Amino acid sequence: MTHPLALTRRGFLASGVAGLTLAALHPFSARAAAGQAHLRIMETTDLHVHVWPYDYYADRAMDTAGLARTAALVQAVRAEATNTLLLDNGDFLQGNPMGDFIAYERGMPEGASHPVIQAMNALGYDGGTLGNHEFNYGLEFLQASLAGAGHPLVCANVVTTEGQPLVPPYAVLERQITDGAGAVHPIRIGIIGFVPPQIMQWDRAHLEGRVEARDMVDAAREWLPKLRAEGVDLVVALAHCGIGPVAAEPGMENAALPLAALEGIDVILTGHSHQVFPGPDFEGVEGVDIAAGTIGGKPGVMAGFWGSHMGLVDLLLERDGDGWRVARHSVEARPIFERDAEDEVVPLVASVAAIEEATAAEHQQTLDYVRRPVGQTTAPLYSYFAMVADDPSVQVVSNAQSWYIRQMLAGTPHEGLPILSAAAPFKAGGRGGPDYYTDVPAGDIAIRNVADLYLYPNTIRAVRITGQQVKDWLERSAGAFNRIDPEGTDQMLLNPDFRSYNFDVMDGVRYRIDLSQPSRFDAEGVLVDAEANRIVDLTFDGQPVDPEAEFIVATNNYRATGGGSFPGADGSTIVFEGPDTNRDVIVRHIVDQGTIDPAADGNWSFAALPGATVLFDSGPGAEAYLDAVRGLAIEAAGPAPDGFVRFRITL
Repeated sequence: MTHPLALTRRGFLASGVAGLTLAALHPFSARAAAGQAHLRIMETTDLHVHVWPYDYYADRAMDTAGLARTAALVQAVRAEATNTLLLDNGDFLQGNPMGDFIAYERGMPEGASHPVIQAMNALGYDGGTLGNHEFNYGLEFLQASLAGAGHPLVCANVVTTEGQPLVPPYAVLERQITDGAGAVHPIRIGIIGFVPPQIMQWDRAHLEGRVEARDMVDAAREWLPKLRAEGVDLVVALAHCGIGPVAAEPGMENAALPLAALEGIDVILTGHSHQVFPGPDFEGVEGVDIAAGTIGGKPGVMAGFWGSHMGLVDLLLERDGDGWRVARHSVEARPIFERDAEDEVVPLVASVAAIEEATAAEHQQTLDYVRRPVGQTTAPLYSYFAMVADDPSVQVVSNAQSWYIRQMLAGTPHEGLPILSAAAPFKAGGRGGPDYYTDVPAGDIAIRNVADLYLYPNTIRAVRITGQQVKDWLERSAGAFNRIDPEGTDQMLLNPDFRSYNFDVMDGVRYRIDLSQPSRFDAEGVLVDAEANRIVDLTFDGQPVDPEAEFIVATNNYRATGGGSFPGADGSTIVFEGPDTNRDVIVRHIVDQGTIDPAADGNWSFAALPGATVLFDSGPGAEAYLDAVRGLAIEAAGPAPDGFVRFRITL
């Protein structure tokens, strides 16, 4: 594969970046002299199959995502710089209906290529690593997809049970680099990749007995000396993990800082947590410097998600004997869109036609796939209020899970136990933005609507737990809320650090949440107050839940094997592992019913705090359903930042 180091002026202007010219060179380029060279390293991360700027769930174009848009930023950098590298940091195979269509419908027959790989090949990547979602569809699908890549893919901490790396742990990119005087020199750049070892929990069904995932820092300590021994001038770590604690902990999920601290790593590219570095996401975080663009003292970047940003690490290299050393650096995360004064999305780039053309057939096939009707709903399905009231979009998921597990446990030793169902809202605004909500009108339900209700290709599971564990499970969910002063007004309700996919609603029991009490668990599920009790009036079949009683809870593989750190869900309580995805279960339930009634049953609510009011932000579409929210005194309270709308709840 060719690696273009410069583009023509025509190629630059065709990239879709407005207002830039070839004169807009980075300062490092202007300062580079003989024996100095400017190298620009570009990152994409967490693309999740978002090649086109298209929301398949809403079935409409979008301006906030898509590798075809990010490609314009890549072309612009290549046009203004002599020496560039383009690297991907993982989570590219799964995450939208195009990924599901390829995995579940078309497959990867011999000779086929995956559309996201086709797009990457068209853009000319230099290397990449695996993310945790690469394993969602199984090892055979992963290997078949990677076979078509025109660039090396590396991962140092996943090995087969025979001890062989699943993919190469690292690669050496041999390139020619042009210095400030125009002289050309050889340079050897090492790339090494890492993925959270939690893949062994999250995709146990695909991986158990076939591969093992090591601690990322331990694997780095083993492989870095071997990579350095190959005479590389520079090592770039492709760490598919977030920026977490400074100190290393065994098996940690977000190990960017301990990795960056290792001798031998010069640059660290991060991801996984769908955040942006440098940027306000990391204001005041120990171990990082937003102004300097450093993670653990090393140049580092995190480029958002779905192609929302391109990470850019600029290095001024100086000759060091026969090799090179980093003399200076600059880091930024370039967005593909911005918001105007009215919080409207303003695209900053246009799509690169070549990227869309490379995947046009699969794009159309995906549209056909998601538009298939599977049944009808008598009322709309929406998630605008899913974090504050029992919700129809979550209710549909919960009903389908209970329906399925009841059939699967018939005739087993677990038959006859009460069946509960735990489900969480996936599309509930937050970092996804004010349009990131489920909104399905009454009438036909298509596959795209089911994918909208349930974003991830999780598989169905059932666990057997006690009444006490049911209560603790709900206490963990109740960490979604800030503690509320019973006499305070207009207090912010939601904990901004809590992810909506960890807000499990438990159907089959009834309960209230007392917001005046402290939370038993923090946003990550760590026990912080063993005496705290937010869950009150917990009943089953009209009676208080017996802590010693046993229940079956229908859930998914992620939750059942420890995802989110929920009491009673650590992998040891699983009594049923289904072969079907939760999406497939929902589709089958809708097909079986023909017509569904998605009304929420109102089994949970907030405990009354007379006089207290709280504020809650949702999408603009929420106002159309305000009168339909059951058991909640709620009213509009004006606009909120970033395009959201604010509501007031009287408790």
